Amino acid sequence: MQRKALSLRARGRRIAFVPTMGALHEGHLGLVDLARRHGDVVVMSIYVNPTQFGPREDFSQYPRPFRRDAALARSRGVDLLFNPANLYGPSASTWVLEEKLGMGLCGGSRPGHFRGVTTVVAKLFNLVLPHTAVFGQKDAQQVAVIERMVADLDFPIRILRAPIAREKDGLAMSSRNIYLAPAERLEAPALRQSLLFARKSATRLTDPRILKKQTLAHLHRLSPLARVDYMEFVHFQTLQPLPRILRGETLAALAVFYGKTRLIDNIIF
Repeated sequence: MQRKALSLRARGRRIAFVPTMGALHEGHLGLVDLARRHGDVVVMSIYVNPTQFGPREDFSQYPRPFRRDAALARSRGVDLLFNPANLYGPSASTWVLEEKLGMGLCGGSRPGHFRGVTTVVAKLFNLVLPHTAVFGQKDAQQVAVIERMVADLDFPIRILRAPIAREKDGLAMSSRNIYLAPAERLEAPALRQSLLFARKSATRLTDPRILKKQTLAHLHRLSPLARVDYMEFVHFQTLQPLPRILRGETLAALAVFYGKTRLIDNIIF
């Protein structure tokens, strides 16, 4: 992959990169569309990264429909599909660790998760050598952490954020949606509806504690099956907790379990 990337760059070709863990859906393919507008060659990686999964998470069960994914990628215009079997040597002992933006939200409930994310993305950047890389806003904290890594470590890469892709009923597209039981799938759009409720309520409420209480009550009315991991209002760039809601600067982030399936969503006020 790296030899191919060096050859492309030597010929003046601009590489746009879409890193994924596979189980592709329309959200991933939308990232490809954005990448196509910013590069001559679109590279997609498919790699289920073991280092970002906790010991009791779904690494072994994570869907890996490679033939289907390859066909979808080809149909959408991906030029190169990078599907490494393993990115970690037996003696590997080096990690990339961001120590501020990744501490709360998903980082608080999934210890070690972002260490795995930053390390594998840094490795992929060094293999693919992209000019541009595209990530989805659904994983807002992940994008912020990667942007910080790119800035702090001087990667010559432009990071693009793509809007959240949603099903017709508002549920954010995710490879994990297939895990949902029928009753859970019916209730899952409540995540989006609750975030919209919070944004509307923020026109009259500025205390995040009161807004959080009211938003969670709204969520539980809509979705009794939901078990909340976290609901937070943070600054959309620094991801730090806010003493009061700031219009135009607040990220409302929500993580919910349905059974063992964990879904996330967010909205910027």
